[in-house]
This record gives sequence, C-alpha cells and structure tokens, in this order.
Amino acid sequence: MRLILKLIPILIISATINSCGLLKNNKKYKPKNNEKSNKQLAVIQNEDKKTTPFKGAELYIKTYSSVAKSEMNKYGIPASITLAQGLLESGMGIGYLAKNANNHFGIKCHKNWEGDRIYYDDDEKGECFRVYTNSLESYYDHSIFLKNRSRYKFLFELNSNDYKGWAKGLKKAGYATDPKYSTKLINLIERYNLSRFDKSNFKRASSNKYEKKKYRLIIHQVEKGDTLFSISRKYNVDIKDLIDQNNIINKTIYIGQNINVKVRD
Repeated sequence: MRLILKLIPILIISATINSCGLLKNNKKYKPKNNEKSNKQLAVIQNEDKKTTPFKGAELYIKTYSSVAKSEMNKYGIPASITLAQGLLESGMGIGYLAKNANNHFGIKCHKNWEGDRIYYDDDEKGECFRVYTNSLESYYDHSIFLKNRSRYKFLFELNSNDYKGWAKGLKKAGYATDPKYSTKLINLIERYNLSRFDKSNFKRASSNKYEKKKYRLIIHQVEKGDTLFSISRKYNVDIKDLIDQNNIINKTIYIGQNINVKVRD
C-alpha cells in the first residue's frame, strides 16, 4: 500500500510532463498549417487581381461597343479610339467621374458648358467637369466635342481605321497631358482587339469645293423634355447651326416652338 502511495506522485508528474510535450508539439504544427492556408489565400487573391481587370474591360467593351460604332458611322471617329478612351478615362466605368457624373471621357466644363458640374482634382485642384444624365450622353458629347473643336479638325482627315494616327493625333492636339497617352490608347486597342469594331459606314464629305450640298428643311415642334442637345442628336446637326438658323437667344427653347432644321440629304 505504501509502495502504491509513493508511485502516485511519480505517475502524476510523468503525465504532466507528457501533456506539456503534447502542447509543445501542437504549438509547433499549428503555425505551419496557418502559414500554408495564408499562402493559398494569397494565391487566390492574386489570381482574382489578375483576372478582374480583363473581365472588367471585356464587360465595358460589351456594354459600349454598339454606341461607339454608331458614333463612328455618324462622325468618322474610330470606334476603337472611342472605346479605348472610355476604358482609360473612366477606369473601365468605375472611376470617380464615371460613377458620380456619368463622365466617361474626362471632358471638362470649358466656357460653353451650361449643364451640371462636378469638381475634381485632376491636373489642378478642384477642376470643373461635365455631368451627364447617363453614360450614353457622355458618348454623344464626346463625338460632338471632338467634331466641333478646330484643334481636332485634322483628325477627321484620317481614315476611321487608322487608330494609331488618331491616338497620336489626340495627344498632339492636347486631349490629355500624359506623355504616354497615345501609347496607352494603342496598347488598349491591341490588347483587346478593339480594331475589330472599326468597320465603318461613314462617308467622308467630298473634297470638291464646287460640288453643291443638298439640304432639306424639317420643322421640329419642341415637346416636353426636348433640349437643343437632344434635337441636334436626333437630326445629326450641330447645336450652333440650330441656334443661328432659328435666332435662339440664350440657348432657350419652349414647348410648342417650331425649330427649323436643315438636314443634309
């Protein structure tokens, strides 16, 4: 009996030592398992980061390729250039100006803008940018913006499939201050094969200065919701021509007003 009593403390001490050993072993293996899972998680996250930009770009292209082609057929601006600018300037549609102003091309207010405005730090602090009702309106205004400004006039002498000429020309004309702007546009076009959208139905105006232009007159009665911008888009004419032809003051029109629109045949 005394022998058993003497052995009990020894057994307790031995069990304690073994349990401590097990704890030590657990501590050794636990971090190893966590380290492995963390590495796996990092790999998954990195893969997501690699695929997300491509998927985002493809979704953007799918969404806006139709309107880019439509604008090309009206104005002669390569659809590839429009899409590349949209991708770059809007951050694939998730940039600040795209989200908060539907502005996909980074177009600033300039002197003649009378629509809503938003202020954002760009080349300078708190610069004024145009706000659009929706993203399609941004695409429409982009075409008019390039077409109506004399510094971009030389671009419209290029073919609508000459995306490299357009990219370099936009940089030369000062569309953006980034010295690598043209290179970025070309890289986007070639990476996503945007030139596949450049097959155009656009007919360049004849260079024969003696050829007479034929027009027909349309009378448009202003309805609720009409603006000079929407009317110009409907008939594919410049806002300035509407104003001059109808003696419109302060760009103001009213419901029921008859607007003379000269449409080229």
